[in-house]
Amino acid sequence: MSRRKLHERLKLKKIETQHGEQFNNLLRYVFQVTNGDLQTFGWENREITQSKLPVLQYADVQGWFDGDKLISQLAVYPFQVNIYGRIYEMGGLTGVGTYPEYANLGLMNKLMLFALSKMRERKQSISYLYPYSIPYYRRKGWEIISNKISFEVPDTQLPKLKNVSGHVERVTIDHPDIRSIYEQFAQLRHGAMLRNKLAWAEYLRWDLDDMTVAIYYDNNDVPMGYLLYWIAEEIFQMKEMVFINEEARTGLWNFVSAHFSMVTLVKGDIYNDEPLAFILDDGDIKETIAPYYMARIVDLVLFIEQYPFQSGEKECRLVLNVHDPMLEWNQGTFTLTVDAAGKGSIKPGGPAPSVTIDIPTLTTMLMGYKRPTYLAKIGRIQSDETSIRILEGLINQERPYFSDYF
Repeated sequence: MSRRKLHERLKLKKIETQHGEQFNNLLRYVFQVTNGDLQTFGWENREITQSKLPVLQYADVQGWFDGDKLISQLAVYPFQVNIYGRIYEMGGLTGVGTYPEYANLGLMNKLMLFALSKMRERKQSISYLYPYSIPYYRRKGWEIISNKISFEVPDTQLPKLKNVSGHVERVTIDHPDIRSIYEQFAQLRHGAMLRNKLAWAEYLRWDLDDMTVAIYYDNNDVPMGYLLYWIAEEIFQMKEMVFINEEARTGLWNFVSAHFSMVTLVKGDIYNDEPLAFILDDGDIKETIAPYYMARIVDLVLFIEQYPFQSGEKECRLVLNVHDPMLEWNQGTFTLTVDAAGKGSIKPGGPAPSVTIDIPTLTTMLMGYKRPTYLAKIGRIQSDETSIRILEGLINQERPYFSDYF
């Protein structure tokens, strides 16, 4: 059978709960998850199938079918993120995969275009994803917007205990104070996920059963921070440390240091581009930085309408030539106007552009991961110096924080 005839018999349709087993089988094949891997995390086949039911119930899951056989798929989660204090609807792309015998038919490109169109209809003006291939997703319009710093601290280099007025309590993972602390934290951190029920389920999906939570309470018994961790083979493994203020951070590190006689090493990850070494008494530790999540602007006009630019003395106006590898509505010449209060708008058309930029670069720039001056220096932006200076003054300097995984 020719590939053209093969493509003609394929149908694109929504994946329902009755397709759950096929959905999981495709995921496990593409990402090479074995039964041994599942057993390591304490999962059985029945349990992984049930665990993905919320995805099929609450996410937008689309796929290509060859008859009754699911052969290509992706899912979009309905999430929200904080972008410089504004809450954005975000489409979280996940579950991307195609069986190899159906590769090179353009199926995933069509699936992504369909998914991005649906995101636009739902007013999800930005999309996040975890990249299993950075070059592949760059070609589709996504770009890196956050880092993960992994650290290892030997027991002899743990921080010395410092006086704090509060105390730490160990609780179970379902304690309500965990959610309330994170909600406050996410409202303060640019780039962070606002975790709904589905987001929390995804965040904790693959964790070991012996996960422990420590909550820091101030002297008025107000919860101000928490630590998710486990201990195995004399290693204290941090999953997440969240704190509203420095007192809570200090109190949680006091708790970690109190395990000095029990562990030989503390390992964990940081997501805010602030290396741990600087705040330790002995900062000669191992830290490894790696790119983490990617994002892409889905609807440029809506994204800019919501975006909080820096305020200034007068209105600014730039004409942009924008290239999007997939979405025609983000393609062409646009006039960006930002008033003195930082309110922006962007409209198609305008005179000769002073800035030429593609959607991946525009995304990472507006998210604050890379600055306009640097992007121009490496050739990702073509512009005159005056326009770059204007962009530098318009964009906030805080880098994104994103600790979730889906």
